[in-house]
Amino acid sequence: MVRILGVDIPENKRLEIALTYIYGIGRKRAQEIIAELNLDPNMRARKLTEENIAVVNKLLQTKYTVEGDLKREVQNDIKRLISIHSYRGLRHRVGLPVRGQRTSTNARTRKGKKRTIANKKI
Repeated sequence: MVRILGVDIPENKRLEIALTYIYGIGRKRAQEIIAELNLDPNMRARKLTEENIAVVNKLLQTKYTVEGDLKREVQNDIKRLISIHSYRGLRHRVGLPVRGQRTSTNARTRKGKKRTIANKKI
């Protein structure tokens, strides 16, 4: 089992895809990391040596904000929006879509299950 920054990386996937299992790393950033370390993107994650894993860990910790730090940063940004009473902060607090989506329909995932309203005439 390959572990990078405390995250289990799937062993049978290509390295380029396996790195995306780390929060904050997408395809583009995974490609940049692989190119910077001169690794083969088609190599399977199980073929990584201990030295390669150590180098990837060190690079991710020094150059990029990923995993717990990134999650903490995002949560702090949302708390700041709520505390300054911005429009986006109010939408976050109420649990409604923040980025201008419609709420007449299709906002169920943020608001929760549909509730029936008593005595509503159809």
